[in-house]
Amino acid sequence: MTKYFGTDGVRGRANDTLTLDMALAIGKYIGAYYGKERHAKILIGKDTRLSGSMFEMALAAGATATGANVYLLGVCPTPSVAYLVVKEKFDCGVMISASHNPFYDNGIKLFNHEGKKMDDAVLEEIEAFMDGESEVEYAINDALGTTIEWHEGLELYESYLKECVSCDFSGMKIALDLANGSATATAAQVLSELGATLEVIHSSPNGVNINTKCGSTHPEELQELMRENKGMFDCGFAFDGDADRLIAVDENGDLITGDHTLYICGNYLKNRGHLKENTVVTTVMANLGLYRAFDRCQIRYEKTDVGDKYVFENMEKNGFVLGGEQSGHIIFKEHMNTGDGLLSALKLLEVMKKSGMSLRELSEDLFIYPQLLINVEVKDKHAALQNEELLAKIREVEAELGEEGRILVRPSGTEPLVRVMVEAKTDALCEQYVMRIVDFIKAKGL
Repeated sequence: MTKYFGTDGVRGRANDTLTLDMALAIGKYIGAYYGKERHAKILIGKDTRLSGSMFEMALAAGATATGANVYLLGVCPTPSVAYLVVKEKFDCGVMISASHNPFYDNGIKLFNHEGKKMDDAVLEEIEAFMDGESEVEYAINDALGTTIEWHEGLELYESYLKECVSCDFSGMKIALDLANGSATATAAQVLSELGATLEVIHSSPNGVNINTKCGSTHPEELQELMRENKGMFDCGFAFDGDADRLIAVDENGDLITGDHTLYICGNYLKNRGHLKENTVVTTVMANLGLYRAFDRCQIRYEKTDVGDKYVFENMEKNGFVLGGEQSGHIIFKEHMNTGDGLLSALKLLEVMKKSGMSLRELSEDLFIYPQLLINVEVKDKHAALQNEELLAKIREVEAELGEEGRILVRPSGTEPLVRVMVEAKTDALCEQYVMRIVDFIKAKGL
């Protein structure tokens, strides 16, 4: 169990729970770890939040001080780092981003030379160094590293994405919400070069407006744009802050979540014989309606813990090609080792173009059960979920829901919260059962 690195890197409020010293230490250690026999080659990217440059410089300073040559990609999507690490043979990659979090948060995510999330064993070594339990040697003389501005790396990434689809999108009109984040560096250019006509919103990052009432976590403005201009757009796409997630909007302004994307692309791949063992990998948070729809289509599914890390581990172990999360983090394993919002958009457009169907038509057989999720602050999230009275209360709700719904109570990966989620036939039932658990937790003072 790592101390600072969660399932998606170190994350916290800039200069509070995520400090400059932490970034400097991480940079020092990876520079030394990968540079034992030569200059390490390290790639660093960032999103648009205000603290990004500060952490970029700290990481680069630490890594060059221990002999690494550091390539600065600048503002970029997280998946571009994962892709370029492999293509250009970097020792590791670093992405500075807090994804969908507010601008005042930031994070540091590490990729190994295969473009995969760094092994826990290495992360534990980094954490020991951060805590002063080990030391590294500084480079001197010609062993010092240097930094290289490498913005052309994005061109390599964009070219690759265009190769991942088998058609262009001429004649298609698309609305884009770039979340004032990493997607501003690539999305509009790639889609326009593939022939699409675009209307773009939230594409002017200023350091503090990333994810602010926009993007995949707040797609309401995109939905309104689609509804006010009904018939003008084929679909809309909303990215998160670091562009590794996608929430789409159909021609009527209705949401197409990650579950919809898995359903649409899973069927498309299955019908063409490209879905390994006719199986899609999901997390336990996938909607009950997705599983019912997969059953009707004779598509098998695997369930993992929440987190794209676990989805990928299952896919890699079993050779599956499609997996993802309801939040829009979708992995197309034949092309990427991580979720990529723009790749997901391209794949949805490819299905639309090849089938001649709209997103609404492609997903009309998928009924999404109403769902309610409430976060409850607790003293100790792990102790709370071992409380026998709470477990009995959860079993009670499970029994009442039966086959017509489900309850999931789990800890937050990064905060002192317990997440209570219920799916049922109606919103009223969801609220009734969620509040039964939430009120119990609060009453017990867990």
